[in-house]
Amino acid sequence: MINQRKFKMLWLVLILSGFSTANLFAQAGGAAVPFLLISPDARGSGMGEVGTAIADDINAVFWNPAGLGFHGYIEDEYKTESDRTPYRQVSLTFSKWLPQFNADLFYSYLTLGQYFEDLDGTVAFNFTFMNLGEFTRTHESGVVLGKFISNEFAMGLSYGTIIATDLSLGFQIRYIQSNLAPASPGQQGAGTGNSVGFDLGFLWKPQNLNIFGWDAQDLLSLGFNLQNVGPKVTYRNESDPLPTSLRMGAAFNLVKDEFNDLKVSFDISKLLVRRQVNFIIDSTGDTTGYVSSSDPVPTSLITGWKNPGVEFSVGTEYWYEGLVALRAGYFYEPTRLGGRKFWNFGAGVRYDIFRLDFSFINTIEENHPLANTMRFSLMIDWD
Repeated sequence: MINQRKFKMLWLVLILSGFSTANLFAQAGGAAVPFLLISPDARGSGMGEVGTAIADDINAVFWNPAGLGFHGYIEDEYKTESDRTPYRQVSLTFSKWLPQFNADLFYSYLTLGQYFEDLDGTVAFNFTFMNLGEFTRTHESGVVLGKFISNEFAMGLSYGTIIATDLSLGFQIRYIQSNLAPASPGQQGAGTGNSVGFDLGFLWKPQNLNIFGWDAQDLLSLGFNLQNVGPKVTYRNESDPLPTSLRMGAAFNLVKDEFNDLKVSFDISKLLVRRQVNFIIDSTGDTTGYVSSSDPVPTSLITGWKNPGVEFSVGTEYWYEGLVALRAGYFYEPTRLGGRKFWNFGAGVRYDIFRLDFSFINTIEENHPLANTMRFSLMIDWD
């Protein structure tokens, strides 16, 4: 049964999210701070950018904060009730971003969390930092005014708890700051914007599932995560929306025994920000393409909304004796959203309280900006 206190909290969160998402599809312009959509851990990246329905470690704060609800006590580390150890984890990730550009971009991520019995759930803190590189400021006359470094960061606080036997709820609140450029001489204000956002997630792990007479307990999990809901980011006189997106996923634990653990997972993600564009109209009345702001404006033209479409990813993970993992996955994005299509590969090794993960992106297109992107993650379970 659902705990009454948690049931009231659930309705409060849903009401707040309803007010915040009421005008999502009415927003124009491109989304700001896209670094919020980068998967933070090498494990999820190595599986093709999936994790919404898995969310079984501290990186659930990105994939689905509801996953924190199933993180209680480390059961294999206690024999009696008084000896049990609360769930504690910390994760660190580093990646040189868009290595093909040689622009010294890098992405780093830290998250840590612990289960609190008084709160009946897990609380986690995370910090994300994106270094956008060094730039040269030049006056209109051509005089070099100096150099500056651009960066963006976000700090988030998450909470997840079980609201029913097989259902968990999680949410995150986040402060976001984008530092694109300092103030220039004669200009008012710097190219800095900030905002706040929140995520809301659910994770369902059915405990009494029977498929054609087969006991499928612990086989299936389904996840839902609404990410980056909040007010626009404003730079001087220009405002752009947060990259609000909806993620849904399913995971299947196909094999799980003393030596082997094999799972397959699927994720779909949709950016909930539409962009205003101009459509070319031919003699039949059909649209034949888009017109950018730099293109000559044709005589037959209408203004409309461009919907980004849906991203799809699928991945698999295999653990042997809980010590060594191999991962692979595929990510697909519609052309109108960017056209990214690539294979991901990864591996992991666990020793004592440490887990080291690695992932590698193999793009189908030559000279793709994401080609050869590598991520390294270190996770620690500590007492």
